[in-house]
Amino acid sequence: MGYLDLPEKELVARAVAGDQMAYRAIYQLHEKAIRSRVSGYFTWKADVDDVVSESFQKAFANLANFDTTREFRPWLSTIATRTALDHLASIKREDAKKEGIKMKVSESGAEGPDPLTDVTPEEEIINDESHERLMAFIDELSPLYREVMIKYMVEELEYGEIAEALGLELNTVRTRIRRGKQQLAEMMLRGEVE
Repeated sequence: MGYLDLPEKELVARAVAGDQMAYRAIYQLHEKAIRSRVSGYFTWKADVDDVVSESFQKAFANLANFDTTREFRPWLSTIATRTALDHLASIKREDAKKEGIKMKVSESGAEGPDPLTDVTPEEEIINDESHERLMAFIDELSPLYREVMIKYMVEELEYGEIAEALGLELNTVRTRIRRGKQQLAEMMLRGEVE
């Protein structure tokens, strides 16, 4: 009899006792249902992935407190729903913060062309439009990739500098930049943001 065939209460008891295979079995049994539960809240797959992962992390961290007289899936679904709502609220706060920054920048006004450059007014307009378009696409990235991509594409920091600034591992930065570039390329090909 494999782990996936064990009764749920036994899986939970084994997981609480530290059995890693029991954790894996719980994840395998419920991951699709939890993904389905939260996917309606988000546009981006990366957000869904984040919420599913965080939901299981929260559930596993509190597994010892789970009332085994109750069903496990509704308990996990409640955790996932609350995690999804928290994630949405975080995205909205971030968007509101960006909107405030954009308004401050627009209120401050532009100071005109830089006399040290040889850029014509027409080139400056094209550059500004390209930058605005790029920023619109970057704004549509999931929060997981957005911050790294701003540091990489806008602030033009090196991978190591980004890792240090954000307190991330270098490989994490590389992965997020690669995935962020993939998402940007897909959005640009579809022309999702104008």
